[in-house]
Amino acid sequence: MSVLDSPFEDVTIPELSITERVFAGLAGRADEPALIDGPSGRVLSVAALMDRTRRLAGGLAARGFGAGCVVAIMAPNLPEYAVLFHAVAWAGGTVTTINPTYTADELRYQLRDSGAALLVTVPALLETARAGAAGTGVREIATLGAAEGATPIEAMFGAPMAAQAPVDLAAHTLALPYSSGTTGLTKGVRLSHRNLVANAAQVGPVFRHATGERTLALLPFFHIYGMLVLMNYHLAAGGVVVTMPRFDLETMLRLIETHRVRRLYVAPPIVLALAKHPLVDAFDLGSLDYVLSGAAPLGAELEAACASRLGCAVLQGYGMTETSPVTHA
Repeated sequence: MSVLDSPFEDVTIPELSITERVFAGLAGRADEPALIDGPSGRVLSVAALMDRTRRLAGGLAARGFGAGCVVAIMAPNLPEYAVLFHAVAWAGGTVTTINPTYTADELRYQLRDSGAALLVTVPALLETARAGAAGTGVREIATLGAAEGATPIEAMFGAPMAAQAPVDLAAHTLALPYSSGTTGLTKGVRLSHRNLVANAAQVGPVFRHATGERTLALLPFFHIYGMLVLMNYHLAAGGVVVTMPRFDLETMLRLIETHRVRRLYVAPPIVLALAKHPLVDAFDLGSLDYVLSGAAPLGAELEAACASRLGCAVLQGYGMTETSPVTHA
């Protein structure tokens, strides 16, 4: 039997929750940005991320949405998404992340299957959220922003929860993203704190992010690729995440130029745009060192064309929701 040895040293997996790991990676940078809303430039500092996470965790627990409870998030990429995700994690709950383009029927299926008790969405999706929540176990709908007839998430903040709620790091289901696999209806994938912390530790020696490095979160946080690599690993590495609520090529190019993004995490259709679209020539993308493509196969010819045009490395990764997700990069 052949044994292939890694060129990297053995990985030490910290005995921390994913939120504790993120907070540890951001320590000492209280006044610096943690997340930036790309379109508006609105900044959420490291101190604000930690404070809001703890206060929302305390509020959720006080309202019965803490330990043992499933909280569903159906929202685009926003700085508040990370606050909500980590507040649920800090309170000892489970997060099920939902595609914000779902119909009411698709939403209802996931809410029922996951056993969600709280659904958090944005005002623009409130009508779908209400229709989808009918006949499920959802007890309350909250919104990231004010909306008539819904609880604003700000109203759920409470006394700060000082420490991580006790959980079995290896056994407790922290995240419950849904994956279709190859056939049939989507299925929930149970991921523990240890799953996410371990994968963040595993990709660290490969990605080698610098403290304060900015990256663009255009891949959705509801998907495991965006959830782990962008919302968790990059923050745990001390980075800054610039969020995009929806993909727009011109906005993406402008944000790369403005924030001097070094590593861009994408899927193959975006590689195609970077290789072929004339708009690319209107922006300075000289900061890019790597474009990392995943979530679907990337052909060698397209990879080479993109690398040649941008003058940077274009790499392909592989993973699965069930592996938290990265296995090859």
